[in-house]
Amino acid sequence: MNKQAEFDMARTLVTDEDWWRGAVIYQIYPRSFQDSNGDGIGDLNGITSRLPYVASLGVDAIWISPFFTSPMKDFGYDVSDYRGVDPMFGTLADFDALVETAHALGLRVMIDLVLSHTSDEHPWFLDCAHSRDSEKCDWYVWSDPKPDGTPPNNWLSIFGGSAWTWEPRREQYYLHNFLKTQPDLNFHNPDVQDALLDVTRFWLDRGVDGFRLDTINFYYADKQLRDNPALPKEQRNATIAPSVNPYNHQEHVYSKNQPENLAFLARFRALLDEYPGSAAVGEVGDAQRGLEIMGEYTAGDERVQMCYAFEFLAKDPLTATRVVEVLNKVDEVASDGWACWAFSNHDVIRHASRWELSDAAMRAYATLILCLRGSVCLYQGEELGLHEADVAFEDLQDPYGIEFWPEFKGRDGCRTPMVWEPSNSHGGFTAGDPWLPVSRDHLHSAVASQEDDPAALLHHYRRAIALRNTHKALSKGSHDGVTAMGDVVHFTRHHDDQTVFCAINLSDEPATLDLPEGSWVTIGSELGSTAPGPDGHVHLGGWQVAIALKT
Repeated sequence: MNKQAEFDMARTLVTDEDWWRGAVIYQIYPRSFQDSNGDGIGDLNGITSRLPYVASLGVDAIWISPFFTSPMKDFGYDVSDYRGVDPMFGTLADFDALVETAHALGLRVMIDLVLSHTSDEHPWFLDCAHSRDSEKCDWYVWSDPKPDGTPPNNWLSIFGGSAWTWEPRREQYYLHNFLKTQPDLNFHNPDVQDALLDVTRFWLDRGVDGFRLDTINFYYADKQLRDNPALPKEQRNATIAPSVNPYNHQEHVYSKNQPENLAFLARFRALLDEYPGSAAVGEVGDAQRGLEIMGEYTAGDERVQMCYAFEFLAKDPLTATRVVEVLNKVDEVASDGWACWAFSNHDVIRHASRWELSDAAMRAYATLILCLRGSVCLYQGEELGLHEADVAFEDLQDPYGIEFWPEFKGRDGCRTPMVWEPSNSHGGFTAGDPWLPVSRDHLHSAVASQEDDPAALLHHYRRAIALRNTHKALSKGSHDGVTAMGDVVHFTRHHDDQTVFCAINLSDEPATLDLPEGSWVTIGSELGSTAPGPDGHVHLGGWQVAIALKT
């Protein structure tokens, strides 16, 4: 079969071009999912071998974190070849096999595109770093120093220190919002945009169904390079950077979130529209305006389809009141847009630990996220109830954690290997020595153990996803009546002539509430959903839910 025929077959998977609306997307961190060759690092063939498990969850798609050629200073988020697979992960042929297997299992494939910056080992940067007269001399954000030799402005890096590094060969500074080995591209240059869109087309032509867009609001920097103003202490929060990081002391009005980004997103969306059924979800990293930006970036047909902000990735406990605040804010500033919710990912403490959740609480929160309006990202191991692993300082790999240890221990605790088997000291992840130690505390939660236990959390996730897939009101519908009554959050979802009422008790204290007017039948009994009592009230035990379909 020729390549075009394979591509056409892959596209037949798309029967619903709006599949992304309400989709459940399973995030795979490739270094830690499955090692197929015993080198201790997960790889593409390892992912392929585990895709039947992922498909068994009932999810719609996978999102694979970066596997591109990279010096791995930031573990793949520093790309040196956008069109290459790093040898530690395999080959392009391995990737093609992964896509083919995923599509055969009914899974769509989204990959992580890092467009705001590259590695300092990327040929584009190497071309311009040595001379102001090179072909790509302005493909990155360069600036002369101030008269006293200091950086051009006060911008800070999320990874600590100034966002500017001196390049002696050019006698100029270059911008990096992250590590100094991750120089920021200059999106004001249309040639840069064209090159990145060509990269996007390359992967679409290989059959991918969409993209997770890293740091989508960092693409542009203010052309005048104006100083960021100070942020008053009472307005600071640690949503996207730990409190020990001075990055939180600025209001980043000039170093990101620039209005020109909307024009680039329109170009990006136009390219996606050439490939029916392709979609993108953007990561909005902003501690003050995340939801507003999500609304701006997802409203209409000239933006990306989905974005996620960090409201549900925060350290503060996610109470019923907080859920209502966030959903009401979305209705206010992003009513025409589409959110993609997540409780955990590769950058934050796993939510089982972050919110100190019991098994019953994890079930309630799983049901909650799978009943919300929006799409959902689940992070590998979340369905097993994995807690944050305790990684010793000498085992740390994450430069972010090494920089701010011990007040901030970095991201390695959520990136330790997936556990498949309880009897193997490496959890069935590898036959070699894993790149990060496997948490002994995780072994009892391994996939094999939970598969054999009908009461395990893994099966709860399967049942919750199945309920969402069965009722379009839960996957694609609107919502209204979003209310917090004490520790209970409740709302109604609607799609066409289907209406579903959801109430989730986010505490261990019993609660009582009324169903809305009408005739209702309980659904989700397999999730512990309770039926109305003879008095017409719904009586919820601790961490219990009530889900009902209007008849």
